[in-house]
Amino acid sequence: MGFFNRLFKIRPQGPDSLESAWASEDNASELVLDEEYASTLMTEIDIDTAITAHEALRGRLQRMLDGAPDPALQPDTLCRAEHCFLGRWLHGDGRDALGRFPAFDMLVARHRYFHVQAAAVLAHLRAGELDKAQRTLQGSYRQSSTQVVVLLKELKRGMGR
Repeated sequence: MGFFNRLFKIRPQGPDSLESAWASEDNASELVLDEEYASTLMTEIDIDTAITAHEALRGRLQRMLDGAPDPALQPDTLCRAEHCFLGRWLHGDGRDALGRFPAFDMLVARHRYFHVQAAAVLAHLRAGELDKAQRTLQGSYRQSSTQVVVLLKELKRGMGR
């Protein structure tokens, strides 16, 4: 049973039913897509690439904490979620395709928070606050990263991949 299935009650329906699969009292829906629509979305975004990129950022930040410079990472751009591959999709074609699902807004919010926490790690590091940078990386950054990855995997599962 998927993450969103545990949050919302599913109403049984026949294959030809035009009704929502969700109990009306829930007023919500999961990212469950018909096969043709899922195929279209799969050509627009590679979820595995988005997951890999977000997981790679943690390694880059850790290497910086270990003393390796990475001038490409700047706090003022890192905090802007719409600048990465996933963020551009979430704020463009992804919003157009999936914006009606409450789970999509949750993913956008978690993704935004992830970037804020990544920028906080970098800002602490640049200020010479290595302990704060490490605590943020191991705490709120790691938690937000995990949440984004879980939501992306749920989206991928909903796309039938």
